[in-house]
Amino acid sequence: MENVSPVILSGGSGTRLWPQSRASRPKQFVELLGNRSLFDITLDRVAGIGSGGGIVIANEEHRFLVAERLRVAGREDFAIVLEPFARNTAPAIALAACRALEDDPAALLFVAPADHLMDAGSALPEAIEKGAKLAARGAIVTFGIRPTRADTGYGYVRASDDDPTRVAEFVEKPDAEKAERLFAEGSYAWNSGMFLVGAARYLEELERHAPAMHRACLDAWRARSEDGPFTRVDKQAFLACPSDSVDFAVMEKTDSAAIVTLECPWSDLGSWHSVWESSERDANDNATVGAVELLDAHRNYVRSEGKLVTVVGCDDLVVIDSGDAVLVAPREATNEIKSLVEQLKRAERPEATTHARVYRPWGNYEGVDRGDRYQVKRIVVQPKEQLSLQKHHHRSEHWIVVRGVALVTRDDEKTLVNENESIYIPLGAVHRMENPGNIPLELIEVQSGSYLGEDDIVRLEDRYGRPREDRPGAEAAPRVALVAPKDA
Repeated sequence: MENVSPVILSGGSGTRLWPQSRASRPKQFVELLGNRSLFDITLDRVAGIGSGGGIVIANEEHRFLVAERLRVAGREDFAIVLEPFARNTAPAIALAACRALEDDPAALLFVAPADHLMDAGSALPEAIEKGAKLAARGAIVTFGIRPTRADTGYGYVRASDDDPTRVAEFVEKPDAEKAERLFAEGSYAWNSGMFLVGAARYLEELERHAPAMHRACLDAWRARSEDGPFTRVDKQAFLACPSDSVDFAVMEKTDSAAIVTLECPWSDLGSWHSVWESSERDANDNATVGAVELLDAHRNYVRSEGKLVTVVGCDDLVVIDSGDAVLVAPREATNEIKSLVEQLKRAERPEATTHARVYRPWGNYEGVDRGDRYQVKRIVVQPKEQLSLQKHHHRSEHWIVVRGVALVTRDDEKTLVNENESIYIPLGAVHRMENPGNIPLELIEVQSGSYLGEDDIVRLEDRYGRPREDRPGAEAAPRVALVAPKDA
């Protein structure tokens, strides 16, 4: 399998897992199960594939999240290809194919979503080896998962009776009655979203079945630019690319579709119900994360990112406190949560897309309190990282170091600020904060002024290549959450 390159598709938004998953930090980067993200788990899963690195296809907005996860995992041999906007899986795989062909004209791609949970053990390497042999003969291989129940959340695929490696039928997500029939029949597998295909072969089939998409992807790749560890495809060319899944664009049309089926625990974690199913649960079938207390409650998923959350006399609920937003819903209300996010977007609520904790290439910040003409943030700067050299037109800042040491540039002076010390940044002063140490720098920032939006940042110098003007953002103060039935 030396010429097999792992490809991680990391462009999903995961809106059904709001408020933990949002556009600014979707579910693949969230620690939904334990203290590791799904992206980290996927990196482990593909670690033994191929002889070199792999490829990550990611959204431009998530580039620093991806780069940080690769750095922490020691997988900086992965190439990072950035899409300026999401166009679904078929164009993403085309970009991966273009990148792989730069190194190897005979490259095979093992394509895996970044946000699935799978416990395949040795079954996955064995399946990839079978798939690689099929792909080397020109097949486009999809990996099926032997179903353990009737499920309306997954597509299905059936192998031919004459040839168990040839796909006979794809079935879109069925209704409950059809799902029961497909499961009872026993010849259908869940469509896992994993594929194995020759890079050149994929582009051939894409050109045949989706020529406009093929042309736009090649034009975007040919006009690409390199920016440190990132490869940016051309935005204008990619704008012309139709949006479609690999299933619709290629797999359901090609006569070269093949299948390898695995028997292993697998979930796309597409809903809070599936997260509950994959979580450890107590004697009352409750799954909890964080500061949670339950009384006379059953089969709930309750998660707190800080404050105490209590649930009394409730069953089959999802209760999520993410710090800036609270969700209470029936555990299986997946579609309703997606609709709720669309409603929040129409209302222009920042919580629809932006987390209270905002990640930057140097670390993160989180809103603690906000009022008229002031706001308070908690800031973490990773070792050896620095904020941009910047100034503000409408606000001054007061920084109090609570852990580590900050090297602060303020106009023409540089100052070391130690724990329990502070420094004032007047309105209009040119300033920068750096962490020269080997531990994270933690501080409290108090802003005051007539306007406190995140777009009041003028960058004069930035090692990460970000634009001169920042984008608007918002943080909210935490709220108290209690859930109970009306008669409790």
